Amino acid sequence: MSSRADAPTADSSPAAPVPARAARYHSVGGPEVIDIETITVAAPEEGEVRIRLAATGLNPVDYKIRRGTSRFTVSLPATVGREFSGVVESVGGDVSDIAVGDRVFGSIPSGAACDLVLAPAEAIAPVPDDVHLEVAGGLALAGQTAWDALESQTLAEGDTIVVSAAAGGGGGILCQLAVARGLRVIGTASESNHDWLTSRGVVPVLYGEGLTERLRDAAADGITAVFDQHGPETIRAALELGVPPERINTIATDPEPFGVRRVGRGPVHAPTLRALVALVGSGEVEVPIAARYPLVEVREAFTRLESGHLRGKIVLVP
Repeated sequence: MSSRADAPTADSSPAAPVPARAARYHSVGGPEVIDIETITVAAPEEGEVRIRLAATGLNPVDYKIRRGTSRFTVSLPATVGREFSGVVESVGGDVSDIAVGDRVFGSIPSGAACDLVLAPAEAIAPVPDDVHLEVAGGLALAGQTAWDALESQTLAEGDTIVVSAAAGGGGGILCQLAVARGLRVIGTASESNHDWLTSRGVVPVLYGEGLTERLRDAAADGITAVFDQHGPETIRAALELGVPPERINTIATDPEPFGVRRVGRGPVHAPTLRALVALVGSGEVEVPIAARYPLVEVREAFTRLESGHLRGKIVLVP
């Protein structure tokens, strides 16, 4: 977290710095480098809010940053987590449309796995009463990444797209957003997730050896675009099937060797967050909770995340 999050405690009032538990690491490595520490979270300044945590969604980028293998970096020591939900506990100056007690969700560069989350007001959006806070806690980062990737391609109703890791946190959301826009979606996933994909309007295809032929059979009229959430296997299959490189987007591997694109999430965009949570509230997008862990079991949560083959999101709850 920021240096002022570790400033000396003044008093225990809601508008002053307060102590909070945080999942922190001081060196890069595996889940074993994470510990639960007590830090001091500052009072919100101009344009900020402080949020009592309800849930923190974990994403592959979180463990890649922690391992030191991501193109994103943080200053050490760091608090893990980038997306969250909770209830507003205090509000800084110049914030007019957010009040204490509001249910909100959002995303910050790091520090979401903490009892209290300090965030810019522009990085959060309200959570409707019909959306559970645990679900909202796994939506902001994965959801906007999926939204922005989909927006990066010009697609028309009836076009066929392929999404790899289609039952995962980001892939599952991207598939459903595409279905809601009238696209035909083919999703690669393990067989255990095929029924869920079918229930969400996605044509499931098993990943692994023989993927190229299975995709060819599933997309007899051709593939318009490919959204890779997993790695080189899907990119190679797409190129072999003649999908133009500019029509292939990956967020899971280095695009340079393949000449494809990498479009992930842009700056946090509150209107997009509002649109996403509205789709969840209407039932058009489902965000399954694969597993929930208390904050103190953060190591176990990451071990599960890094083992793969998830349907939906893993969330930490206080």
